[in-house]
Amino acid sequence: VGCDRSKNLVDICGEKHFQAFVCDALSVPIRSGSCDACISIAVIHHFSTAERRLATIHELARLLRPGGMALIYVWAMEQEYKNQKSKYLREKNGSKNKEKEMNTGTAQRPLSDQVPDNNSQDSACSDGPLNDLKDEGRDAKPVADSRLPVHTNRTSFDSQDLLVPWHLKGGTKKKEEGIDTVLVPSGSKESQELSPVFHRYYHVFCEGELEAACKSLDCVRVQKSYYDQGNWCVILEKL
Repeated sequence: VGCDRSKNLVDICGEKHFQAFVCDALSVPIRSGSCDACISIAVIHHFSTAERRLATIHELARLLRPGGMALIYVWAMEQEYKNQKSKYLREKNGSKNKEKEMNTGTAQRPLSDQVPDNNSQDSACSDGPLNDLKDEGRDAKPVADSRLPVHTNRTSFDSQDLLVPWHLKGGTKKKEEGIDTVLVPSGSKESQELSPVFHRYYHVFCEGELEAACKSLDCVRVQKSYYDQGNWCVILEKL
């Protein structure tokens, strides 16, 4: 049984006759202690606070029966480890399949209609999160700089918290008045529409960070912690 926050991805699973449903990883509608095993691949690094990331791990553990196992993969800050570049960095110069793979190398696969944008600059920033708070009327404490850096794909990370640009697959990248847009064919050469570049939040994990979060829970035991192609990975057991 699979679950995802994206309805489009869940619909694809349905078309392939797999059992899947839409849900939030912080609140999975499955009975406690009912799973022999769980996997969480490239999910937890999308949560924006340490508390929420820990709560996601705790929710994963809740689903497991005693003795049940879970595998967790998150994107690593260290894309060069033990003098070896990750697959993500090695594909910087391009490959025939780069638009078929998401920017976390082996751990993630592309969304059905998006691929990462390879041309954005590290110096670019987004005011989106702060503007969202204002628009929703929430009380936000003033900070010196609430903007997140926008990552340049296929490069090492300069920050643990960042935005990764995505654009529609098959589109032609162009710049217009400082805003990234994509020129997407829509049926004929004469008829084209502009689509924005989307920015997706990531918190990339430093060595030991995921393992420490798992060890802070008294309901699980870390069986193994390792690095795999630009990802930090943990196998844990429910006590």
